[in-house]
Amino acid sequence: MNPNMKRLRRTMMFLNCQKPGLIKDPYIYKPDSIMLDLEDAVAEKEKDAARYSLYHALQEIDYRGVERVVRINGLDTDMWQEDVRASVAGGADAIRIPKTETAQDVKRVEAVVEAVEAEFGVVPGRTLIMAAIESAKGVMHAMEICEASPRLFGIALSGGDYTKDLQTNISGTGVELMGARQLMIIAARAAGVQCFDTVYTNLNDMEGFRKDVETIHQMGFDGKSIINPRQIAVVHEIYTPTPKDIIFAEKVVREIDDKKAKGIGVFTVDGKMIDIAFYDGAKRTIELAKASGVYKGEL
Repeated sequence: MNPNMKRLRRTMMFLNCQKPGLIKDPYIYKPDSIMLDLEDAVAEKEKDAARYSLYHALQEIDYRGVERVVRINGLDTDMWQEDVRASVAGGADAIRIPKTETAQDVKRVEAVVEAVEAEFGVVPGRTLIMAAIESAKGVMHAMEICEASPRLFGIALSGGDYTKDLQTNISGTGVELMGARQLMIIAARAAGVQCFDTVYTNLNDMEGFRKDVETIHQMGFDGKSIINPRQIAVVHEIYTPTPKDIIFAEKVVREIDDKKAKGIGVFTVDGKMIDIAFYDGAKRTIELAKASGVYKGEL
């Protein structure tokens, strides 16, 4: 398995490849991933120039460990295969498929990625895939999309196109996104892949943004797509376990390890009834704390 399948991805910041200045040094803001966009953000007449800029940025810029994901053009265009070639040849870490509706969409991209890796001598399996779900059909096929390829590390909701397909709009309350969010996170967890939420476009409403991130964190999402560096700190704060969370998780892991060895199945930690079902959650809290750089313990 590619070691980056489960890497920390709290924030994925969109950057327009049409503007070389934007993709030059985004690592200074310390997002977990950057989304180098060849699709909607790029004007039709600038697609070739954007692809050229992308390739050279991937080849020449040290992104200091920030994951580099490329959003290619749609599979209904004549551009996406060249997008994949430039991305894989340049050394992108992953490809984001827009408007994914079926497992076959993922398999089509997977086949081209495999061919390009072979063509350019890239380590087989190095280039991962993620699928953006942007329609009611895509949401209803989320499970099969999640299981379509061993390269697929996750799925992401694209709220703008999705709400358009529902014949509604983004309200700011999140009610119009709730069904898709719930179905997608369930499918992702059942398939063992990650799940990412859509962007929050009102940069003047940071309070609303915080509430939105708190909601998707509680739902179980792995992270959120973002459009501005100002949003990074809020997401990372909410997704970083608190010292209280870490201490409790350590206690749970130690107690379960001890009690399991003694044949005890149910016990209490800090007055809360605990059993083996809590073990994986506690371990995840510790792993997230490690990945976030705040863990000082020994587990």
